Amino acid sequence: MSTYDEPQAPARSAQTEGAEVQDDRVRRFLEIGGLIAAVLLIAFGAGSIVVSMQGRGVVKHELLQQKIVGSADMNPSATAVEAKAAGLSKSVTLPTCSVAGKTIDNGATARCFASYMRIHALESTGGLVYSQIPDYATTNGEGTNEASKALMAHEQPVENPARTTWVTETALSTALNASYMAEQLGLFGIVVGVALLLAGAGFGILALFGALRAVPQTPLARFLNKHSKYGSPKPERSTAPEQS
Repeated sequence: MSTYDEPQAPARSAQTEGAEVQDDRVRRFLEIGGLIAAVLLIAFGAGSIVVSMQGRGVVKHELLQQKIVGSADMNPSATAVEAKAAGLSKSVTLPTCSVAGKTIDNGATARCFASYMRIHALESTGGLVYSQIPDYATTNGEGTNEASKALMAHEQPVENPARTTWVTETALSTALNASYMAEQLGLFGIVVGVALLLAGAGFGILALFGALRAVPQTPLARFLNKHSKYGSPKPERSTAPEQS
């Protein structure tokens, strides 16, 4: 009379236990690394947002301190009429924005104001830019590059005032355009900060909720197991006698 024995679970070999321990260590290391990466990304993201917002606030504050207000002719229609009356070439690009009567308090309005300053400078110099304006003033108003033909004051040739106009315009418009660039860089920093926050939150969720545990064995774990002192577990050879 034969008895039925319940099948016993195969004994766990030292190689198998060692491989599991090694895999658990690797998984734990990756989880801790994910948490550290999440914290760093969130910290850098928050810092980027704070610094960028502060920068945009400084731009607005500095512009308001200058108390700049657009003149009544700083709109496309009025400027087109003035440019035609001044004889400006049709190749000159006229502004399409408007800051007439508006306070300049951000990068966009500052850039618009600077574009109108350029048109005003061209109108006052007859369409000439700084490099085209003669060095010295003359009685006929055309200017000259020869000191001997220039107007004299205190035995010195008089500098062409049109060149001074362009120097002033260039300095002011450069400052206004720099405020526009600074504001845009601040906006870019905010976008990057938000992206870092989202990436950090993603790393944190994966690490905290054990996403790595759903994977039986990572490629890195398999590599380490293969080259560890335990080696890869080998299948046990059956010792049961063959039945004829």
